[in-house]
Amino acid sequence: MATASTIPQGFLTQEGIHGIVESALRPVARCERVLVIHPDYSRTDCTDLVARAAHEVLLSRGLRTMDAFNSAGTHRKMTRVETLTKLGFTDSTPCLGTLFSHEYDNAAQLTHVGDLPGEYIASQTGGAIDHAIPVTANKIIFDNYDLVICIAATKPHEAAGFAGGTKLLVPGIVGGDVTASFHWAAALVGLPNILGKADNPARRIIDRAAGMIMDRLGDTPIVLLNMVLAEDDHGGMAVKGLFPGMGLDGFKQAFARSVELSSELHFIKVAEPVHTVVQRMHNVYDEIWTAGKGSYYVQIPGVLAPDAEVIIFAPHIHAFHSNQAMDAAIREIGYHGRDYVLDFLTRNPGFNLNIASHVMNVRGVNEDFRVTLATGISEADCKAVGLGYRDPASIRREEFEGAGSLWVDHGGLWTYVLGS
Repeated sequence: MATASTIPQGFLTQEGIHGIVESALRPVARCERVLVIHPDYSRTDCTDLVARAAHEVLLSRGLRTMDAFNSAGTHRKMTRVETLTKLGFTDSTPCLGTLFSHEYDNAAQLTHVGDLPGEYIASQTGGAIDHAIPVTANKIIFDNYDLVICIAATKPHEAAGFAGGTKLLVPGIVGGDVTASFHWAAALVGLPNILGKADNPARRIIDRAAGMIMDRLGDTPIVLLNMVLAEDDHGGMAVKGLFPGMGLDGFKQAFARSVELSSELHFIKVAEPVHTVVQRMHNVYDEIWTAGKGSYYVQIPGVLAPDAEVIIFAPHIHAFHSNQAMDAAIREIGYHGRDYVLDFLTRNPGFNLNIASHVMNVRGVNEDFRVTLATGISEADCKAVGLGYRDPASIRREEFEGAGSLWVDHGGLWTYVLGS
């Protein structure tokens, strides 16, 4: 991660970020008690630069308490140290309040904000889901704050087309049912047809559910600070663009501008189809639930040769999911393509659609490539769920740098397309 003093030309400096944040917050009349909703540990971004700028601006405007809320979705909870590092804060940061972490399956944290109509859900899922979906959101956001700030980042995303915008709220702070609905809508369309597409059924569900949350906020202003990042000269991430917006329309406008820049920055071209890909996953991906991105981002048509092998190289990973119930469910269904998953769901009605989406996305809709784990998960466990196995100690970079091979140091960060 780049510091303000090492930001190269063409990126936003800390001063530039401060100016954008100051302008974005200028219309807010009262900001004594503020909630910052931020990305979680699995996102490689510059949340710290944006959060510190917001903190500085608000201190000059009478800030008394700044609470922080981890937009966890269905990921594990963050530790206090992880959260402070993510925000660029310390225990002695002035006016720092409570650090919250979202728990999507904890009913005590959630409140009902409305229902997505069954006919609408059916229209977005091709009839696969034809009943109303209750939208539940974490109560923390409705705790009479003067201001809610959402810090997000946009890059291509397997289940939403692009990350950022309203996605910080949905699935970031909602219950599991709506998360499953939008993930399943995306999975049915097919990851190769969703990834890098700004308008798609999953994004429409996200926007509509997020609008319901914002309506419930009433007069409380909610401001988006949406980053677009690129790799700097030192191999870290720096802010290439920062787009603010207020309210649902403002979120959509900031997201659209972010998508335009992301589309220029975040697609890496390969000259010919590859038969072997090694995605070396960063330690922030500590379960296959998140490290599956190593498979997702090479699935745009043309990148993989027939029967290609995608190797997720992460010796530090020892579980499919850190939540034991989720891990058990993944082991139950295994990693398979669309036909198998649809048949499994017919035989197992009520199975978690979020998990069904995950296993299908990792394995590929048509199972026309192979997925191999070079992790701390045993060979027996890999084979039991339909994945290949390689001993992590056997993975040597020099063996994957020839023609037809692709070695990726920053696995799960960039999206690959075929082109010259």
